[in-house]
Amino acid sequence: MTMKAKQLTILLMWLTTAFGASAATTDEQTLINEWKDSVRTVFADAYRNKVLVNDSLTMKLHWSIYGPKPADGYALYISLHGGGGAPAELNDQQWENQKRLYRPQGAVYLSPRAITNTWDLHFRPEDDTFYRQIIMMMQAYCDVNPNKVYIMGYSAGGDGVWRLGPRMADHWAAASMMAGHPGDVSLLNLRNTPFMIWCGQLDDAYDRVYRCQDRIVEMDSLHAADPEGYIHEGHIVEGKGHWMDRVDTVAVTWMAKYQRNPYPKRVVWHQADVVTPYFYWLSAPVNELSREKEVRAQIDGNTITITRCDYSQLTLSLCQEMVDLKKPVTVMYQGRKLFKGKVKTQPGTLRRTLYQRNDPAYMFPAEITVKIK
Repeated sequence: MTMKAKQLTILLMWLTTAFGASAATTDEQTLINEWKDSVRTVFADAYRNKVLVNDSLTMKLHWSIYGPKPADGYALYISLHGGGGAPAELNDQQWENQKRLYRPQGAVYLSPRAITNTWDLHFRPEDDTFYRQIIMMMQAYCDVNPNKVYIMGYSAGGDGVWRLGPRMADHWAAASMMAGHPGDVSLLNLRNTPFMIWCGQLDDAYDRVYRCQDRIVEMDSLHAADPEGYIHEGHIVEGKGHWMDRVDTVAVTWMAKYQRNPYPKRVVWHQADVVTPYFYWLSAPVNELSREKEVRAQIDGNTITITRCDYSQLTLSLCQEMVDLKKPVTVMYQGRKLFKGKVKTQPGTLRRTLYQRNDPAYMFPAEITVKIK
């Protein structure tokens, strides 16, 4: 049985029992503990062997834990190695180098070996599942705080961060890109994810430094138009080429200043090359997902305003940290009132959203689905 099939079987078993005797519980910590138990059951072999398997693809893992555990749990740094479209031996060597490149304290430092040896080795569509599984496993086994998960990468690993930073932005507390090429990636999803850009002044292969300079300007512009969002730093390191002699290591302490806010008051959701039905507290119909579709929404008190939505309907997942669930909630779209009323909380919704998202921060007691078109 593949890991994917095994995971689905275990998950179905847990969901079946979930709506039995304990379905009425509203104790979030009890639900989280149950979920962690299920994750440990599914990933026992993967954790022991440091290998994730999904269908025919394998991702080897290496991790080290540095420093004592903070009171709120370890941070997790996912660090992507260089290489790319090259022989396996070269990518293996780059992975070995990445294992020792940074030493964040109070953290699990984890470097995955890419699942392929192609130019896009860290950001193939299948990769997102592996990274989500890494986060799940490290929470369950190592007491990682899901709001302190960071992604970083050098060279081809930087290429990966350019793509994964935005398309999985709701997973990261912050991200740092070192010496990678952005390609045609959209940066819109980084509204709530602090992002760092590092490139050597002399790193002009593939116009890398010029494209990084362009993206620094772009992030400057996004932040200027939305001063509470698009937190970033851009560094073009004078006199350095593709290897920056480790000056980029300060990115570790810069990222550590930030924790993920899973309930940002303003969300910009732009579908990338890998589409997803969820982003922060928003959900869209699975059969309507496609690249370039976009949603923009914000919360002001107990009013949620949708300014753009490219779907026929939208589900808003809610918790007390976002709105006062004891009072009526209003949902507006381009001047139209789509909903006004009190939203019922349901224990079953807490459990269902936890197992849908596999992220304790995204377990919600209430939901509203509104028709847009």
